[in-house]
Amino acid sequence: MADTYELEKRGIKTSGEIYRNLPVAVLMERALAAGEGFLAANGALVTRTGERTGRSPNDRYTVKEPTTEGDIWWGPVNVPTTQETFDDMWALAVEYQKDRDLYVFDGHSGADERYELPVRVVSDKAWHGLFGQTLFRRPSPEKLAAFEPDDAYTVFDASDLMVTDYEKRDLRSGVFVGLDIAGKRVVIIGSGYAGEIKKSIFTIMNFILPTKSVCPMHCSANVGADGDSALFFGLSGTGKTTLSADPNRRLIGDDQTGWSDDGIFNFEGGCYAKVINLDPELEPQIYDAIRFGSVLENVIVDEATREIDYAADDITENTRATYPVEYIPRCIVEGVGDHPRNVFFLAADAFGILPPIAKLTKELAMYHFLSGYTAKLAGTEAGIDEPQATFSTCFGAPFMPRHPTVYAEMLGERLVKHDTNCWLVNTGWSGGPYGVGSRMRIDITRALLTAALEGNLDKVEFTPDPVFNVLVPDECPDVPKDVLTPKNTWDDKDAYDAKAKELAAMFVENFKAYEDMASEEVRAVAPKA
Repeated sequence: MADTYELEKRGIKTSGEIYRNLPVAVLMERALAAGEGFLAANGALVTRTGERTGRSPNDRYTVKEPTTEGDIWWGPVNVPTTQETFDDMWALAVEYQKDRDLYVFDGHSGADERYELPVRVVSDKAWHGLFGQTLFRRPSPEKLAAFEPDDAYTVFDASDLMVTDYEKRDLRSGVFVGLDIAGKRVVIIGSGYAGEIKKSIFTIMNFILPTKSVCPMHCSANVGADGDSALFFGLSGTGKTTLSADPNRRLIGDDQTGWSDDGIFNFEGGCYAKVINLDPELEPQIYDAIRFGSVLENVIVDEATREIDYAADDITENTRATYPVEYIPRCIVEGVGDHPRNVFFLAADAFGILPPIAKLTKELAMYHFLSGYTAKLAGTEAGIDEPQATFSTCFGAPFMPRHPTVYAEMLGERLVKHDTNCWLVNTGWSGGPYGVGSRMRIDITRALLTAALEGNLDKVEFTPDPVFNVLVPDECPDVPKDVLTPKNTWDDKDAYDAKAKELAAMFVENFKAYEDMASEEVRAVAPKA
């Protein structure tokens, strides 16, 4: 009898074959044979995710039961569902997969063994199996042999199934991404976007780790030559992955990090990079990491040459690539580092108002962490005709199930305890808003980060921004002085003042959701609207 790897303990049964932790080459072969994708010229597997080319936050639900009811910040982000509804969706997926071949990945999330979470991914898609094997941490043969399915959080993926009677079930669409934290189960129905797989486990880690005195963070991390760690927080498109892949530093991880009493650790075994407009000269490490064993989602490829057109957004601007961390030269495969010396909050400010770099006091750090600001650009979503301010608390609201102040307090305590510098970095526009000014050059941003990382900004004077209160350096090596003060880069100074006040008012309005739980000192550093 074929080995079922104890899938039946979660009610999963199939008359098809079950493949567990197949080698990368075999998963690639099976994905190609099944017509799940095709090879690009660089050897990467090119796939299509279907209608959903990004996460489906409006279709994600968490079971509300005694162990979660009082600890989750319920609302538009953390939407409750009943155990009965989740069980029905799980049964729907089980029925759908009952005669299909299944691909099982068994591994874990979390590089620090004290806090690791056993993870099992089950899918009828070979490329989703490859995604799980790439993004989560891959076990040694000994660890795989000792894997206990009862302890694992199982992600059951039925991406081609749709909930046809969703209105009767009080759902928002035919897509259902459900988290049953107490039952150690996740079910994904109707979405082929593989990011749902990893983000569901990230959310569960963010629920569990605060109870173990670990601060979970939506950030990338790297380490300098002398062992100094740095964290990079930011929403999609702000440069979190790009800036952490620094040829002069060693990568720990590009998206999900924990900060314990002993230091930082990566949750993952791979990277999930946004690759729209990927430039081999500006981002060589990422460009070279995309090869055989990588998965490319929704990129456009020349039919004749199979060369990738990274500038094309015919399907979506949210084109993605996965690759193992070891595809980045000199990465820290162990995934751990010392307490960070520097923390960077990245904001792609399409209004061109924020300075390219500014130092933050603890209070300013808490204010901007709770705010989690960036901006969406015109044309990136239907109905967006001009830049729109976007606030995502903790720089990752969709993945933070507890109240934001839980994570903010943990981060603030660590910043003070370890004397960590905190910086706000604008990777967005300078010289005017989107459509008038230009995108901050990446070489300038890297020069600013290098100055901060090497301690060169410790030797300069700072001037408080008159509206946002952040501390702007008066000078920086290898950076034109005028660039440091955004107003100096605008031709129309009155227009700058008006737009600065407008953006400040957006910050103040957004922060009202946290005022009651923020300290008086944090509230006092709000922008002057």
